[in-house]
Amino acid sequence: MHTVNTVEALRTLINTWKAAGNSIAFVPTMGNLHAGHCQLVKAAKEKADKVVVSIFVNPTQFGAGEDFDSYPRTEAQDHEKLRAINTDLVFQPSVSEMYSPDAKTVVSVTGLSELYCGAYRVGHFDGVATVVCKLFNMVQPNVALFGLKDFQQLAVIRTMVKDLNMPVDIIGIETVREASGLAMSSRNSYLNQAEQQLAPLLYQSLCAVREAILAGNDNYAAIEQYSCLP
Repeated sequence: MHTVNTVEALRTLINTWKAAGNSIAFVPTMGNLHAGHCQLVKAAKEKADKVVVSIFVNPTQFGAGEDFDSYPRTEAQDHEKLRAINTDLVFQPSVSEMYSPDAKTVVSVTGLSELYCGAYRVGHFDGVATVVCKLFNMVQPNVALFGLKDFQQLAVIRTMVKDLNMPVDIIGIETVREASGLAMSSRNSYLNQAEQQLAPLLYQSLCAVREAILAGNDNYAAIEQYSCLP
């Protein structure tokens, strides 16, 4: 497994692979990898000849008072996991490698970025779109894979790719869950014991409501009774 920290080294290796006729799949991450990330990498290996994984905690997608400084960073464990599933290349740049001090450009998918999660995390999806756009320019992948767990993020990226005519296929991969039904997330480590017991109830409630509707129940007031939430 190759590990590079600069855009120049990344492009040198990518260009060598492409000159040899290899296709490139890309999985962008912020590290602190779990089984969901590993599933993305395994799926990527089925889509292309070479798989590139980035590890970069992107400061521009964190708002004031959010957890940029405390976000879990587990470099040694991440590399061990990626090596075990035969990742070809890890790109792990510094902030200064990704952003020049005088950078002026921001990629914004207007409208979509301000809805739902974006209404509460102002500027978050601009940071996501900007860093993913830059990473796509650096890696030049044929295909990129993202988890369906972050569905709004996936929608923002798909829209950006379509609007900017980027030559990359975007593939969404099903959410990987704990035995309890809780979606695997790098931030699950923030939950205390009581919160870990409560969090899966949201997914269980959604599943119960879905089953009720599929069974033909259109009494939506009654469907509320299917909720597992206290």
